[in-house]
Amino acid sequence: MARPGSALMIPVNGLGYAPQNLARVVVWEWLNEHGRWRPYSAAVCHHIENVLKSDSRGTVVLGQVDPQLVPYIIDLQSMHQFRQDTGTMRPVQRNFYDPSSAPGKGVVWEWENDSGSWTPYDMEICVTIQNAYEKQHPWLDLTSLGFCYLIDFNSMAQTNRQSQRKRRLRRRMDLAYPLTMGSIPKSQSWPVGASSGQPCSCQQCILVNSTRAASNAILASQRRKVYAGASGATGTLTMVRQSNTFAGTSLWAPPSSGTGVGGPAKPEQVQSPPPAATFPRPHVLPALPASGTISGQNNLNRPGTQRTAMGSTRGAIPPGVPALPVKNLTGSGPVHPALAGMTGILMCAAGLPVCLTRAPKPILHPPPINKSDMKPVPGVNGIRRKTKKKHLKRGKNPEDVVRRYTEKVKVVPDEDCTICMERLVTSSGYEGVLSHKGVKPELVGKLGKCGHMYHLLCLVAMYNNGNKDGSLQCPTCKAIYGEKTGTQPPGKMEYHVIPHCLPGYPESKTIRIVYDIPAGIQTNEHPNPGKKFSARGFPRHCYLPDNEKGRKVLKLLIIAWDRRLIFTIGTSNTTGESDTVVWNEIHHKTEFGSNLTGHGYPDPNYLDNVLTELSAQGVCEDALKD
Repeated sequence: MARPGSALMIPVNGLGYAPQNLARVVVWEWLNEHGRWRPYSAAVCHHIENVLKSDSRGTVVLGQVDPQLVPYIIDLQSMHQFRQDTGTMRPVQRNFYDPSSAPGKGVVWEWENDSGSWTPYDMEICVTIQNAYEKQHPWLDLTSLGFCYLIDFNSMAQTNRQSQRKRRLRRRMDLAYPLTMGSIPKSQSWPVGASSGQPCSCQQCILVNSTRAASNAILASQRRKVYAGASGATGTLTMVRQSNTFAGTSLWAPPSSGTGVGGPAKPEQVQSPPPAATFPRPHVLPALPASGTISGQNNLNRPGTQRTAMGSTRGAIPPGVPALPVKNLTGSGPVHPALAGMTGILMCAAGLPVCLTRAPKPILHPPPINKSDMKPVPGVNGIRRKTKKKHLKRGKNPEDVVRRYTEKVKVVPDEDCTICMERLVTSSGYEGVLSHKGVKPELVGKLGKCGHMYHLLCLVAMYNNGNKDGSLQCPTCKAIYGEKTGTQPPGKMEYHVIPHCLPGYPESKTIRIVYDIPAGIQTNEHPNPGKKFSARGFPRHCYLPDNEKGRKVLKLLIIAWDRRLIFTIGTSNTTGESDTVVWNEIHHKTEFGSNLTGHGYPDPNYLDNVLTELSAQGVCEDALKD
């Protein structure tokens, strides 16, 4: 008997089939790195179901329904989600629930994560919470589901029974998940030369169709080899095609397994090889009860009650099965990650055994360090810098700043002012828009160091649109006049030496930099004055080698910090969140012991690159002499 809240599965004749007239809600789920099945949204599930109806062996482009899922496709044959830009592959499953349960009603239960956004519960937990909510229980203990959390419906909070930490939770209404009737479709392989109609012309669909064509060619080749090698032999060998690249199990089932899990699939009858021929002994899965689920079976019908079955078969990789690492491959590897992932799909479609090795995790931090082992950086005064509010505002008269760095041009050349795009011999384009005493719209000035010429009124307008810190930057060559400062919010910077080496610097210890900026309120220099800004991921740890060049970079970073150039407030390129603290074009290495994300070591060019970036912000080696 299934526990309350588990997915609906009614055994019929020992199989995972439900009666023909039983309605069920369909929820598609993907397996995350923690072994949890995470549900797709209702809109995505409707899209997958529509594709499944038209082509049960096709491919689903998730970006067509959810812009956040643009890199992802689902291969219905192999039952895997594939990320095209990184090559990451994850198993997916098609799960079923009662129409009166939470997904059938469009009810979504979510908890508030550390970033302040909302994360939906696993569907099984969501169903359990909704059942207790409908029965007007005051609280719910999730221990029976393997979680040490207590749900309090009165305060709408989730409490960790171990740490006593509380999080908010909420119940919201969304689109109901798709409803299906009748028996579940049985697992099938792609037919050679199958066509699913006129293909879409978008880049994603072109990639999908090219994948389909390549896999069909490989499949045809493999079938020809099997039939050719088996000609003239007696007896039959039942071949059931599987595609669990995640578990690394064999693709060959014992001859007695004539029925696929989830229904009586049509096995391919192949003549058995002659006795004289020798073949490697296949790795055979242990027998499971008839109502169970074989981990690795290409199956649209894996029930929620058998979710733990997959984890039990993640043991040793069978002999002869190629290990295919497809996630987090760096550019130095022999295979691009997307190509590796595509190879996995093609080999799987062709009936070849594939095992995706677990991706190495980035080493973001060094081993634990005692405070007594943290030493000051040689040649650098102190271990801490702070930016306070009293340092933030330094107003300058715009006309005085422009006059300080320019000289008047008596003979004006007939060329464009690259600020207003008007001819220099005519008045500034800001005439009538901006007026300043002593700055006439026809006056032209030349910047002292680079010699580029502009209308003086245009330079005043550009200065007023910037940070107004007393510095000026040439819009043509980016030469900086004066001391450029930024809009970094108040915070703290710490730095010290730790007794560990970075990859690529075995002879040097490591300089660790710790930035810490709290959330706050934006001021007049920020995009939205008076509005709150967030500060995600702080404190942020960064690393430099403790050698001569690494110490030089640290000294310049300290100057950049004092000038408030390391961070700014804007929109995150990673999460898309606006009004948050982001890096300000000076790259840092935040990965200590690896370089899987591209923000770690070894990187022989990093120190030179960051010196160039600091110079572009006006932080040069000359500043170290002051």
